[in-house]
Amino acid sequence: MRRLLHRRTGHQPETGPAVGDLTDRAAVRAALTGVDAVFLVRPLPDAAPAEGLIAELVTAAPRVVHLSSTAVTDAAVRQTDPMAHVHADMETLLRDAGLRPEVLRTDTLASTTRLGAAGPGGRRGVGTGRGAHGRRGRTRRGRADQVALLGAALRRPLRFRALPAGLAGERLLADGRPERLVAALIAAAERRPASDRVTDHVERLTGRPAGTFARWAADHAAEFGR
Repeated sequence: MRRLLHRRTGHQPETGPAVGDLTDRAAVRAALTGVDAVFLVRPLPDAAPAEGLIAELVTAAPRVVHLSSTAVTDAAVRQTDPMAHVHADMETLLRDAGLRPEVLRTDTLASTTRLGAAGPGGRRGVGTGRGAHGRRGRTRRGRADQVALLGAALRRPLRFRALPAGLAGERLLADGRPERLVAALIAAAERRPASDRVTDHVERLTGRPAGTFARWAADHAAEFGR
């Protein structure tokens, strides 16, 4: 397994990191050497720079699984927000290139609880090159529920308090997030319709029930206690 990273991080023996950028065709080409499957996460609010990346994927011809969003509406000319729009554009670019990607449409992953950590208790989606559909774990968990479950795992009381969009944007910028990405995230928070969809797709596709957020919180509690 190989991960394409902007910079080297802590030692992860299960992966072989390759340092580069998704917009750097030479770095992508080197990272794809000997790879037969790619899990593609495109965390940018614009799909246009992905054309070089897609060209390299076409040449290497690996199986592609693309992380997208359940906010994508297949028949819509215009999506609800910029993040949904870039996901829809990426799906179209990959399909039009003939890659026939497996499209994993997510709602809210546990990764939004700790940025960068994706857990099975999150809400998920999956699809094929012929279309995509969303899926979620066993039950719907709102933000307040997730925070309470995390507090239980940490053995200390926690509560959720929603921030005004402007203040949330200021904090994301102060944390070093790119301005365009922050603007897209805030637009998504303000415009995207609420979702309460729950399906059995995890179990149907994997043969075992989806994990729970409580289990994920318990497994990752040490990461929040630092």
